[in-house]
Amino acid sequence: MSAEQTAENAKKTPLYDVHRELGANLVEFAGYLMPLRYASETAEHQAVRTGAGLFDLSHMGEIFVSGPEAGAALDYALIGTLSSMAVGRARYTMLCAQDGGVLDDLIVYRLADATWMVVANAANTGVVRDALVERAAAYEAVVDDRSESYALLALQGPRSQEILQGLTEAPLDGLKNYAVIADRVAGVDALVARTGYTGEDGFEVFVDAADAVPLWKALAGADGVVPAGLSARDTLRLEAGMPLYGNELSAEVTPYEAGLGRLVRLDKPGDFVGKAALAAQSQTPPGRKLVGIAARGRRAPRKGYQVVTSGGTPCGVVTSGAPSPTLGTPIAMAYLDSGVEETDLAVDVRGRREPVDVVPLPFYKRSQK
Repeated sequence: MSAEQTAENAKKTPLYDVHRELGANLVEFAGYLMPLRYASETAEHQAVRTGAGLFDLSHMGEIFVSGPEAGAALDYALIGTLSSMAVGRARYTMLCAQDGGVLDDLIVYRLADATWMVVANAANTGVVRDALVERAAAYEAVVDDRSESYALLALQGPRSQEILQGLTEAPLDGLKNYAVIADRVAGVDALVARTGYTGEDGFEVFVDAADAVPLWKALAGADGVVPAGLSARDTLRLEAGMPLYGNELSAEVTPYEAGLGRLVRLDKPGDFVGKAALAAQSQTPPGRKLVGIAARGRRAPRKGYQVVTSGGTPCGVVTSGAPSPTLGTPIAMAYLDSGVEETDLAVDVRGRREPVDVVPLPFYKRSQK
């Protein structure tokens, strides 16, 4: 299938026409036509770091799990303890296979005593839905995929609270990180969450798909808000050291290899899918680990490039890489084989060994005021 045919067959978010009006460069991503950039991806990136950027995330999946045993069903289906969450809180967790491989990373919101909303990556929504249906079958719980009914907008950046507060009824000062409230935003019913994927303070606003356009226009019309696309979102999350499914995470990667073993709650009551494999993995060092690398030169390591020792022996692979607009230098995340000396390393960039340094993640942390 050609690129043109793929684009023709791609889904459109409720904001597709808005993106076209804004002159966005639209590309197929996870089955949807999405804005890659509107003008300058660097300007969009910097807007999020210094002011506020507005993203269309309506391609993400929203799957509701409800019923008397919904919490227990999620405890069995996922690696975290979701039944212990307070109403109005959110948790980052994962759906794993029996062998411990990551099928998707998720944010789960508890909206009521017996209702949770699972937000899945767009490309994995079907996988997550089907797995939850199968894993919840023995419980008094209902799995309902409402992805097509929702739009999701994200306002990210140090001015995001100030801007959003001008359009909401509820005070946002008391909304903690990884929390969610029901509110009205620009006159429409919404769920407002404070999570983010950029390394900045920010909010996600879930609304009925029919309300997406007026909400976007209200937010985008606020002073200082810059529409931002997938390119800026990728460099922002890379600077913040946040994994991307399909890059740092996959069915061939375990939470321990990704440095996210803290998410695996082996101490929760009862069994869960993948527990035996993950318990065994927790007792032995992983065969590889995810690290940050900074290039000494100007050539950026890219996904799939080999990391090599000073002698040229392959010892790892880059999972994500790009020039960092904030830091002014190329950065990347990579999996390194365990036991490799983390000095005198290079990345093979099109046949040339470009020296790199292993550095702590994240590359960027926002200042806490």
